[in-house]
Amino acid sequence: MINRLFSSSYMAIGALGFALLLESQANAQSWVTDSVCPDDAHLAFHRCALRAAGDFDPPRTVDGVPDMQGIWRRRAAMHESLQAHPPTLDDSGGPSAVVDPANGVVPIQDWAEAKRRYNRPAYVHHNALCRLSGVPVTMYMTGTYQFMQTPGAFFVQGEESHAFRTIPLDGRDHIPESIKLANGDSVGHWDGDTLVVETRNQNAKNWLDQRGRFYTDEAVITERFTMLDANTIHWQATVEDPNVFSRPFTIALAYRRSTVEEFEVWEEACHENNVFAQQQFLNVGYKIYNGITGEEARRLSAAWDLEEAELEEAGR
Repeated sequence: MINRLFSSSYMAIGALGFALLLESQANAQSWVTDSVCPDDAHLAFHRCALRAAGDFDPPRTVDGVPDMQGIWRRRAAMHESLQAHPPTLDDSGGPSAVVDPANGVVPIQDWAEAKRRYNRPAYVHHNALCRLSGVPVTMYMTGTYQFMQTPGAFFVQGEESHAFRTIPLDGRDHIPESIKLANGDSVGHWDGDTLVVETRNQNAKNWLDQRGRFYTDEAVITERFTMLDANTIHWQATVEDPNVFSRPFTIALAYRRSTVEEFEVWEEACHENNVFAQQQFLNVGYKIYNGITGEEARRLSAAWDLEEAELEEAGR
């Protein structure tokens, strides 16, 4: 009975995903393609954006900052894998989203790469449980977003279930480190015409992509939003977590404005931590990923280094 329910659930999810894909393809011409940086490929767009930054005087809100309000679509796929990957059934293949380092490879430590390889077949992806994706993943897990602004805050509303962000711009400090949240604590400020958002205090119960790349609850994510023209935003995010990565790395993508004034962002709603769905995954051998702390990562790293040293000594 459970197997039939499991199969039926996946058929329904697949049908929904296919319908959403068709809708996305049908709306492909609804997004501005004429831009100072027209190439959607991550590295090409990023390099062009760095050259073009500062050349555009953006429209401004009543308080004088760039007006980024509107409906936007991320124009490159990276949720499947941050690194270069072949097309999948939903045609989400593409080049690496990593723009620094220049080789496009996530600078993951050896022990963490081993854990990543274990993660993917062992655990249920957070999206399948309707968990929030965290930062930076919320900004590329779904396709369409609405940005809204007030003098004291920047709002992000996306298609992904209940994944909205309210980012204060009033100079407040981060919440205490002891408080961990699914989307972390994001605090923003303006650096000239660039919106800079720093996120800390995530519970790290999600991955950076569907290949099992992860971070700890001590990660610091710094995003930068810059308008290049009236219809293009250059978004980049730097991931810093010395527990997992050998150095900080940066990913980037283009957001293109919708040309359809009446376009609406519809939530792909589902029930967070759906108990029934969890049980189905558990029944076929998957486990629930509950994140990793910085302290645990340091223990695993030390154990890996010790084992490597012992193997090297034994081989002499």
